[in-house]
Amino acid sequence: MEIVSTNRSHGGTQGVYTHQSAETGTSMTFSVFVPDHAPGAKLPVLWYLSGLTCTHANVTEKGEFRAACAEHGVIFVAPDTSPRGDDVPDDEGYDFGKGAGFYVDATQQPWAANYRMRSYIETELSALVAQQFPADMARQGITGHSMGGHGALTIGLRNPGRFRSVSAFSPIVSPLDCPWGDKALTGYIGPDRPAWRAYDAVALIEDGARLPDLLVDQGTADTFLEEQLKTPLLQDACARAGQPATIRMQDGYDHSYYFISTFMAEHVAWHAARLKA
Repeated sequence: MEIVSTNRSHGGTQGVYTHQSAETGTSMTFSVFVPDHAPGAKLPVLWYLSGLTCTHANVTEKGEFRAACAEHGVIFVAPDTSPRGDDVPDDEGYDFGKGAGFYVDATQQPWAANYRMRSYIETELSALVAQQFPADMARQGITGHSMGGHGALTIGLRNPGRFRSVSAFSPIVSPLDCPWGDKALTGYIGPDRPAWRAYDAVALIEDGARLPDLLVDQGTADTFLEEQLKTPLLQDACARAGQPATIRMQDGYDHSYYFISTFMAEHVAWHAARLKA
């Protein structure tokens, strides 16, 4: 792991780092905020997965999480959204290829060699964080925005023993039922739609996956709500399954970081309460 930068902020250290990923076959960049802590102490970890076109930098620069993480003593980890590099296949569309890894392990060519963001997040980067930072890996939460909200929900639902807390901002709740998901999963996974269910939060809940609790914030003025995000599908699935969930429709808010930053401190506090219980 190499240090790109470190900055003092809110009584902690905001760092940006790179490492060579075996999963993606590329150099990967990620950011980590570590609050000040007693020598030898281990802190709970909150993962944040970003959305389409984003990198680690969007939330690091605009997410306004550091004051809350410092207050609650929580490490904040923000990975990239896809592999990068001249040799990595790409697509002309913003919603596929670089910046749009969808947190899946691709099985179709030419994507399968590099687009392994599921294993990168769930296994490789997790091991690196455990090795390099004062992280208590028995106390992990996960959140994310849009495509990253999809990633947070599905990774949390697939790994209920690992994540004590799961939340999301404006998540894509059912890639099986929206254009973004149809394009991404067809391209990465292929046309066998039953194979997509492992990457669909609504389908995972229908198939029996459960979380202790769930927090979702969605803006009512989000232009992607009706066609792409489809929050009511998640509300219905949770109600039918008896899955505890707080799904809040926030009046007048859109899909931007103005929205995310408004409610970020609440999400950090919500996670901290569960990670320290």
